Amino acid sequence: MTIQQLNYAIAISEQGSFNKASEVLYVAQPSLTEAIKELEKELGITIFHRSGKGASLTADGAEFISYARELIHQHRVILEKYCENGNVKKKFAVSTQHYSFATKSFVELVKKLSTDEYEFAIRETRTQQVIDDVSSLNSEVGILYMSEFNSPLINKLLRTNNLEFVELVECNAYVYLWKGHPLADNKEIEFSELEKYPCLSFEQGGSGSMYLAEEILASYRYPRIIKATDRATMLNLMVGLNGYTLCSGIICEELNGSDYKAIPFKPDDEHPSGKMKIGYIVKKNLRLSRVGQMYVEELKRYLKSV
Repeated sequence: MTIQQLNYAIAISEQGSFNKASEVLYVAQPSLTEAIKELEKELGITIFHRSGKGASLTADGAEFISYARELIHQHRVILEKYCENGNVKKKFAVSTQHYSFATKSFVELVKKLSTDEYEFAIRETRTQQVIDDVSSLNSEVGILYMSEFNSPLINKLLRTNNLEFVELVECNAYVYLWKGHPLADNKEIEFSELEKYPCLSFEQGGSGSMYLAEEILASYRYPRIIKATDRATMLNLMVGLNGYTLCSGIICEELNGSDYKAIPFKPDDEHPSGKMKIGYIVKKNLRLSRVGQMYVEELKRYLKSV
């Protein structure tokens, strides 16, 4: 088994076909097919189901690819440490819930490194996808939050996927809305004041979406709620519909603009608040790459400054 064969198998799993993988890898398809056949023979398993529609992972193959990603990651860490002058283009990816500070930290990281040397990716996505991306090592680092309400489910998902959560900051709930909103001049906002305005929430889909929500008070009963899938749409709905969302209050004005405000949420007996613990998730017992460590430092630096 070679590093090259592992890379081939990972590429096929990502592209969904031998033909597409051969184009991405710049390898002749017969050579790619032969390399995978030799790998399957050596391992004694079938990694891919082949069909006219492409290639899909078998159960054994899915488990193998998970291990293969870990091996490739560790191989890259070794190359970074001992072969800094190598000409292999390194990869670094982050998956995150919809946090502007995560994007800002990513921007600062990329500024310090060379895009000629690195292939970067950042994915703002659903909570479950953040977990899946880090579990499969499609991303080295994931950013999400936990609270007393959602932590039982999130911790279970992390344990199942052999991941760990490292807390970066703890914060209270804030109401995030645009500066022209009727409540924008309030020093605090109670839940009763929000009832006639639509609550905006990032769509999670699937079962247990309440526990995977990015908004801290997801267990509340909202008279009006609108789902969105990206930050730009969320901001547009704030302006167009006087919508609001509940967040950490950590907003990067440089990226989101100065037309929005975060106002402290005032809890009451019926609508208690809670603490948001925002942090990053990584594979257990898997050392962060140098770039991964740099990104975490950028996160800490930004959160300390707000």
